[in-house]
Amino acid sequence: MSVLPDFRLETHFSKWEFKAKYHLTASDAQSISLNELLGMASDDDRKSFETMWLGYTETFGDPYLREVIAGTYNEQASENILCFAGASEGIYAANHVILDKDSHAIVVTPNYQSHETLPASIASVSAVPLREEEGWALDIEEIGAAIRPNTKLVTINFPHNPTGAILPLDRYMALIELCRKHGIYILHDEIFNGLGPTGTKHLPFIADVYERGLSLGVMSKSYGLPGLRIGWIACQDKALLSQMERMKHYLSICNSGPSEKLSIIALKNKDKLLARNNAIIDHNLPLWAAFFAKHSDLFQAHKPDGSCMGFAKYTGQDGIEDFARKLVEQAGVLLLPSSIYASNLGHTPADHFRYGFGRTGLEEGLHVMDDFLSE
Repeated sequence: MSVLPDFRLETHFSKWEFKAKYHLTASDAQSISLNELLGMASDDDRKSFETMWLGYTETFGDPYLREVIAGTYNEQASENILCFAGASEGIYAANHVILDKDSHAIVVTPNYQSHETLPASIASVSAVPLREEEGWALDIEEIGAAIRPNTKLVTINFPHNPTGAILPLDRYMALIELCRKHGIYILHDEIFNGLGPTGTKHLPFIADVYERGLSLGVMSKSYGLPGLRIGWIACQDKALLSQMERMKHYLSICNSGPSEKLSIIALKNKDKLLARNNAIIDHNLPLWAAFFAKHSDLFQAHKPDGSCMGFAKYTGQDGIEDFARKLVEQAGVLLLPSSIYASNLGHTPADHFRYGFGRTGLEEGLHVMDDFLSE
């Protein structure tokens, strides 16, 4: 395995996420306190959390947690669930189990960096860019053209990070049929499923509709609980899950017991959490739309299909990199410039930035950004 490159997004956040006063680029929904979450618990679940034994937990995950996670799908059972210490560990394990030096993978761009750099550290990789002029659409024929005899994995992410795009259902099913024909696994990063403005139509979970589909889920994004550090992969291929479980022995070994108990409580209240978080999105999206309209000489943006983020174009002469740097250094407003999403496999937009709308307090940050532009 080659040495992994610097993770640009996490390095940027390490520097600024807890220093900037206005975080206008977050990809997670508004979090809640431990007290608020425990207030949602049944008496039995609260007691189970408060009296739990603080020893090692099962590598596959707490059996009851796996049962509860399986219940969020249409066709899964607990034995189809493998838990991880966050989604990133799941991405790492899946790529290392499916791929080898003689294999090939296909990814979409722009994308969350590890979906490119991890497979590229193991195998050969091709990229298929989303088409901004078509609302960040994915061309399935381009995927087909990129397939080689040794292609083992296609990785997708809808709602997409950073654009918020959702693949139309007919294209999604066409992609599945294409991969089925060639015996290719699909790793679908579904961590934003369920999150979006009122009326968002989400895709079926890949594990429910494809025998070689890996559904990546996490408590961090749609549920707004990144502090729990609980993720999972749902998959019908139990032999593959077993291989990933053995890979996990080299990584976290097992999950945090308290986090597993708290995730059970959260998932039993998932409808309440999603309704709350989507209401925040409904409130915030018009604020960004009004801001972009006011400054239409500087910004162009598609309305995201789902999730709590979008990818807007900045047309100022200083360029997005300088603009974003000055904005955070001088005004304390944090954005993610498009260099964070640059790809080694082909062209990606160099004049965009990721903006977020899943957290409360957006008005104040936009007001400060507006004053910065006026000055």
